[in-house]
Amino acid sequence: MSGPVARIEARALAREFRGGAGVHGIDLVVAPGEVHAIVGLNGAGKTTLMRLLLGMLRPDAGDVRVDGVDVRKAGPATWRRVGHLVDTPLAYAELDARANLLAAARLHGLGRQEATAAVAAVIAEFDLARYTDVRTSRLSLGNRQRVGLAAALAHDPQVIVLDEPTSALDPAGVILLRESLLRRVEAGAGVLVSSHHLDEVARIADRITVINDGRAIGALDPAGVDLERAFFAAVHADDRARSAA
Repeated sequence: MSGPVARIEARALAREFRGGAGVHGIDLVVAPGEVHAIVGLNGAGKTTLMRLLLGMLRPDAGDVRVDGVDVRKAGPATWRRVGHLVDTPLAYAELDARANLLAAARLHGLGRQEATAAVAAVIAEFDLARYTDVRTSRLSLGNRQRVGLAAALAHDPQVIVLDEPTSALDPAGVILLRESLLRRVEAGAGVLVSSHHLDEVARIADRITVINDGRAIGALDPAGVDLERAFFAAVHADDRARSAA
């Protein structure tokens, strides 16, 4: 018998930009009930990889499936099961936080009553009650990030893709996000997250893949000691091997 369908599955995924940057033949799987983290230096290709997985970029080669559906053929029913935050939060500067969350929920296919209930839940989940009537242009960077994460998760997605989600969060926000993701994973969601914070990644990740120069070069053990040393050792070894070649 075959196992459960992967939440995300990429095979030989490639997209090259002028100068050679991009993603070069990456295989990646995110299973239901799993947090898969990708780590790499700036420019390693993490954001490009996430854009390819979400259909924001077309690959030069390879394919991606989300919940078993080829992203090139995915329709609204598939994308309603996806929540993502890549680059900047989805937030309209002149709308208040509640209006932004309602807009995101409706765009993800929730009906009016369903969206209202979902927004109330994520406002509580991300401790946003004091900011619901504040225009997002007046929020701090960290609170805009909380609104963006709440918008990405309000419709209870089964496929979650987050690029550096903790970069602007204070410690309290990091804990809220961690708890939110773990609850969803326990319910069967698959999470792909990139981060520079190896210690934080290790708290929630089931798998950690190291990306360097657009390639997957190995894995880190989330339960291992001195992850930072292991990460830099892997990157330097790959750099030396490519230089020698």
